[in-house]
Amino acid sequence: MEVFPREIEVCQDESGQEAFREWLNSLDSKTKARIIDRIDRMEEGHFGEFNPVGDGVYELILDFGPGYRVYFGQIKNAVHLISGGMKRHQQRDIDSAKRFWKKHD
Repeated sequence: MEVFPREIEVCQDESGQEAFREWLNSLDSKTKARIIDRIDRMEEGHFGEFNPVGDGVYELILDFGPGYRVYFGQIKNAVHLISGGMKRHQQRDIDSAKRFWKKHD
C-alpha cells in the first residue's frame, strides 16, 4: 500500500452507535493507548501489518496481548474504522464487519 496521509473516520450505525469506539473504550488504558498510536500511524499512511478479509473490509493486526484486531474499510483516502476484536473471536468479528460495511459503504 502506498504511503500517504489518510483521513480516519469512525463508522456509525443507523442509531448513531460507534462499535469501534465502544470496543476501544472497553479496553484498559495501556492497551487503548497502543491501539490509538497504531491508528495515528495509519493516519500518516503507515499501516503496518494488515490483511484484506473480503467484501472491502480489512483487518489491522496488532500483535500483542490476545492478538487485537481492528476492522476497517477504505473509500478514496479515508479509512473508516468499523469495529475491533481479538484473535479468538476473529471470524465472528470479520463476519460482523462485513455485514456492516455492505450496508454502509
